[in-house]
Amino acid sequence: MNTGTVKTVADYVTENIKNAHLFKKHGIDFCCGGSISLSEAAAKAEVNLELLEKELQETDSAVSAAYDYRNWKLDFLTDHIINVHHQYVQENIPLLIQYAAKVAKVHGGERKELYKIQELFTQVAQELSAHLKKEELILFPFIKKMVRAQEEGSPAPQPHFGKIDNPIEMMEAEHDEAGAIFKEISELSDNYTCPDWACNTYRAFYSKLEEFENDLHHHVHLENNILFPKAIELERSLNS
Repeated sequence: MNTGTVKTVADYVTENIKNAHLFKKHGIDFCCGGSISLSEAAAKAEVNLELLEKELQETDSAVSAAYDYRNWKLDFLTDHIINVHHQYVQENIPLLIQYAAKVAKVHGGERKELYKIQELFTQVAQELSAHLKKEELILFPFIKKMVRAQEEGSPAPQPHFGKIDNPIEMMEAEHDEAGAIFKEISELSDNYTCPDWACNTYRAFYSKLEEFENDLHHHVHLENNILFPKAIELERSLNS
């Protein structure tokens, strides 16, 4: 969330989700690393700032009301994250684990990085599975309780974890860890580029891995840059 006057990369995506595709094209992190200015991001990614600004201006500025996440009620947004992004993770982890094992077994002798990619994906899959449960069983239900309290004018709920900042900081740290693992996977796979001789399973594996990473970026953006800041703000308003 932008706490100052300088517009951040995350702000651009929050205002128009279509900007996520533009930043992805240039290798700019808009979720975990989205709290920096556009000029800082351009310098870090070695992208011409004027070109980046021009492309942002050319991006369709019309934000569909159906996806204007900033104006969604927080309980609705949590349900969306669970039904779309959590569901996606849970459905695709088993498939990717199968792909990773098969591709490493068949092609690992020629491409040693496949064993490391398999190891890294297994790690991030385990961590994400535990992460989603904590959100669904602890954090998101509390956010819904706060929304109900606001609507009913009742006292703020008192969680066992103190302030909501505490679980949010944990979730953000875990987002950073998942992002770092996928950055390593992307580097090892040459940005999901298969060798010319790759079989269809190899190609399907890399394609699905890239899709998974893209969904994770969107997922983390919705939480880090929209849901979590608004939840913190809601808790403060209820306790004021």
